[in-house]
Amino acid sequence: MYIIPAIDILNKKVVRLREGDYEQVTQYDVSLEEMIERYQSIGTELIHIIDLNGAKGDFSNQQYLFDVIKKTDMKIQYGGGIRSIEKVQELTDAGIARVIVGTQAISNPTFLDELSKAMCGQSKCSDKIVVAIDVLDEVIKYSGWMESSPIKLIDYVDRCLHLGFYRFLCTDINKDGKLGGAGVELYKKLLSHSPFIKLIASGGVSSMKDIEQLNKIKVESCVVGKAIYENRITIDDVKNWNLKSLISI
Repeated sequence: MYIIPAIDILNKKVVRLREGDYEQVTQYDVSLEEMIERYQSIGTELIHIIDLNGAKGDFSNQQYLFDVIKKTDMKIQYGGGIRSIEKVQELTDAGIARVIVGTQAISNPTFLDELSKAMCGQSKCSDKIVVAIDVLDEVIKYSGWMESSPIKLIDYVDRCLHLGFYRFLCTDINKDGKLGGAGVELYKKLLSHSPFIKLIASGGVSSMKDIEQLNKIKVESCVVGKAIYENRITIDDVKNWNLKSLISI
């Protein structure tokens, strides 16, 4: 299992939200450039960047983010407000390693079909696509976690798999930003239903003990943000874990 450091950007600042609430923001005194340099210096190959403005339809951060991203040769997993096939292709053409699709995939029934046709081969989709599933008490949330979907979690996973998408970023909103432990039971349920999916866990990771629990249930990778900023998981912890990880990213 690989630890993917997370960087959330709001108004060009590095932040973390609590339970996805834009009114509960912790801002960190560090720039995006500094965070990228820090992770690159320890050999991190993949980082997770979310444009929180973009998630609400405000793209004022986007050019700034692109300008910074272009300066690094690290792989970027990128999300926030991606609403069209053209935007997905623009990002992949610009060198983004993985594009996260969330709200549009939930709210527009035809989007995933069109994306599948555009990005997938005969057997499986491009490794560049990550389907985000943000879950609150097994209800799928979207639009910056402000809207609820009537689609059942397992039904949605099955639909994505049918269309060829196999990598999922699952955030347990109940855990997010609280440093109270990862949503292990939620991830167990998903992996029990579809053990062959590539699951990226997100939300609540507070210690290396949480990392070990996720590794035990065979999560492919996990996104860690606040625990690193608050030194509950150190940069050296990330470095040492990822060095021994056998996963190819």
